[in-house]
Amino acid sequence: MAGGSRTSMRGGRMRRSMSDINVVPYIDVMLVLLIIFMVAAPLTTPGTIDLPSVAKSSQAKETPINVIVKADKSVTVKDMKNGSEQTASAGDVSAVVVRFQAGDGTRPVVISGDKKVEYDAILQIMDGLKQKGIERVGLSVQPRT
Repeated sequence: MAGGSRTSMRGGRMRRSMSDINVVPYIDVMLVLLIIFMVAAPLTTPGTIDLPSVAKSSQAKETPINVIVKADKSVTVKDMKNGSEQTASAGDVSAVVVRFQAGDGTRPVVISGDKKVEYDAILQIMDGLKQKGIERVGLSVQPRT
C-alpha cells in the first residue's frame, strides 16, 4: 500500500473526515437568546430624566398675522397683535401684510381659506407673500369631528 490510494477492505474508498462547522447548535442558542430578550424588554423600565426648571420662557409668544379668504373670494387681513383689520384684494394682500409687519419682518402669517375657495386662489396669495420676502407662511386647518 505504499504510494497508492487508500482503500477499505471492501474495495471502496475510505471516507474523509468532515471539516464543516455544524451551525445548528448556534442557531438554537440564538433563538433562545432572542426569546429571552423579547420577554425581558417590556419588563425593563426606562430611565427618567430630571430636567431643570426655569421661571419663564425667555422667548415671547409670537402672534401671527391672519389672512382670511372667504367663499366670495374677499380677503381680510387681521393683525392680532395690534387688533387692526383691513380688507384687501387678492393682489394687494402681500402689501398689507408687509405694512403690518413693519417693525418685525419675522412674524408668521397664517392663511385661513374657506372650504369652497379654489385652491389656486390660496396659492396665488402664498406666492405673492413669498415674492415679497415673507418666509414664515402657513395654512390654517380645522380637525375633523
